[in-house]
Amino acid sequence: MNSDLVNGLFEFAGAIMLSMNVLRLYRDKVLKGVSWWPTGFFTTWGLWNLYFYPANGLMWSYYGGLAIVTVNAVWLMMILHYWRKGYGR
Repeated sequence: MNSDLVNGLFEFAGAIMLSMNVLRLYRDKVLKGVSWWPTGFFTTWGLWNLYFYPANGLMWSYYGGLAIVTVNAVWLMMILHYWRKGYGR
């Protein structure tokens, strides 16, 4: 295995793990005890990776990174939606 494939697999696994946060938030409709700031930061970093990975020929990493950015963005949009609806205030 090359390092791009290994990194890409970690990125895909991370997206699967982060999907558990999306599912939990969907069920609970409230976020308590967790800050959205770290996810915001890592989403921004992930957006950088969407440029960085293909610029360096790391396509497995790119697709895995795309999965993580997508899941993180969905989670952040859900937080915003539930806050606007008044859940958890």
